[in-house]
Amino acid sequence: MKRNEAVERWVAEMAALTGPDRVVWCDGSEEERRRLTQEALGTGQLLELNQEKLPGCYLHRSNPNDVARTEQLTFLCTRRKEDAGSTNNWMAPADAYARLSGIYKGALRGRTLYVVPFLMGPRGSKFSKVGVQVTDSIYVVLSMRIMTRMGDAALAELGTGDRFVKCLHSLADLNPERRFICHFPEDYTIWSVGSGYGGNALLGKKCFALRMAGWMGRQEGWLAEHMLIVGLERPDGRLSYVAGAFPSACGKTNLAMLVPPASYKGWKIHTVGDDIAWIRVGPDGRLWAINPEAGFFGVAPGTNPKTNTNAMGTFSSNSLFTNVALTPDRTVWWEGMEEPKAGAVGYFDWQGRPWSPGSGTRGAHPNARFTAPARQCPSISSQWEGPDGVPLSAILFGCRRSRLAPLVVESLNWRHGVYLGATIASETTAAAAGAVGVVRRDPMANLPFLGYNVGDYFRHWLSMETRCPKLPRIYRVNWFRVDGKGKFIWPGFGDNLRVLRWILDRCEGDAKATETPLGNLPTPEALDLAGLDLGPESMKTLLEVDRPGWTEAARQQEEFFQSIGPAMPRELVEEKDALVKRLGSA
Repeated sequence: MKRNEAVERWVAEMAALTGPDRVVWCDGSEEERRRLTQEALGTGQLLELNQEKLPGCYLHRSNPNDVARTEQLTFLCTRRKEDAGSTNNWMAPADAYARLSGIYKGALRGRTLYVVPFLMGPRGSKFSKVGVQVTDSIYVVLSMRIMTRMGDAALAELGTGDRFVKCLHSLADLNPERRFICHFPEDYTIWSVGSGYGGNALLGKKCFALRMAGWMGRQEGWLAEHMLIVGLERPDGRLSYVAGAFPSACGKTNLAMLVPPASYKGWKIHTVGDDIAWIRVGPDGRLWAINPEAGFFGVAPGTNPKTNTNAMGTFSSNSLFTNVALTPDRTVWWEGMEEPKAGAVGYFDWQGRPWSPGSGTRGAHPNARFTAPARQCPSISSQWEGPDGVPLSAILFGCRRSRLAPLVVESLNWRHGVYLGATIASETTAAAAGAVGVVRRDPMANLPFLGYNVGDYFRHWLSMETRCPKLPRIYRVNWFRVDGKGKFIWPGFGDNLRVLRWILDRCEGDAKATETPLGNLPTPEALDLAGLDLGPESMKTLLEVDRPGWTEAARQQEEFFQSIGPAMPRELVEEKDALVKRLGSA
């Protein structure tokens, strides 16, 4: 493959800065994968798993201080501080370049600099974007090989062009005090140092596909969203696609790979993507979405044959596992899988320490991950690499709330739907550093990944109403309501298809709803509950509108809106005011 001159110049500059002993260009070949894997096994970066039970699979353990996204050390480096907004950390570009250059200087002495050209999006798609990441981590190289179209294929897409996202990454000394993830959207540049964790180190993922792509999308008229894409096929062959935004560890991957309940014979699920969607207005006036990734980087704990059979099938071969427990027969284990016998020997926890089931300590880290090729998913859609993407009938905004939020609510119109997404508040999980179980605001489940001012982001969403003649309907869902004993009321998992069926019926005008202050909720008979042990009281709780609770929520929304400053669209403030008025009416 003939190299691109612009890429070669940039790689030379990065090598001069970091001082590696050698530079290796990655071509994405199978021979290269085998060679790098053997090298990583030799240095201990990877551990070989049971190749009979998990062929092509390996275990990686990250530094215990490096196990989740470090949002407090993630910066947008725009020339104007107001372009980053109130919800992002900001650093002046000149200061960031200078500060990080001091850390990068000579950081790769004695190491190899790997050059990883990669393509986000399907080959041959006019929507796809090229990046080049340089890194000193073989784990990152092998992960990028799974998560993107990597190597010569990416350089072929770039051709002789010079418009690519420049991604510099180094583990450096893994010192949290010298750990930074900086985005320079005006320069098409991402610099990450001091972390080997996926969300901080696989720069094609959140850094490029959301933050950088979000900036591009605002300029070019499209949306980069933290969303799954899934196709739902009815027994009569009607196929509809929905996109859905859910905070991490809130069931997004499970929903993307949903297995229909036994009573839904003839229904089929077509997985297009589990995490990120790039959404554009198509020539037919509808919104069309592509999945820019080539793999899944999923949360392992809680994944099992009941919660996600398709995920289990996906990572059964050719996959990497991070911070999971190692079993005596060199397979993997995490909390949520079948419980081993207490006192069993031969286990090692996620840090490589001898571990015993029933010891009271965790075997796997709560944010342990699997990295697996999307093509191996049993439910993968035949259209997942289609260059034009798939048309969207509905958009879901999910949250994790034990109280207050109903099971499902339909927006009154597009503007109200944007308001529903903009006001999501969800209980935190282990995917981000910090406390777990705290309710925090997470607009469109995308707040940690915004590449520009959140107020401008809301306005960009609102602008789609004038750009797109045939907009999808918008819904907010919550599978996590609990009863007085703290148990989940809704069965979730495959039974979420019952809610999705109502949504599809609503999109086609075939389902009943009741208008409430929050939006349209299903009537008692509109949801298919056949075979479920859910009495009238349970459904009343799932679909209740707590007026005092929502009045207080609206007050908190007002505080959030005010914190955004001048960029906050007045249209969403008006939607909040309209909610308060509806809540107060008889």
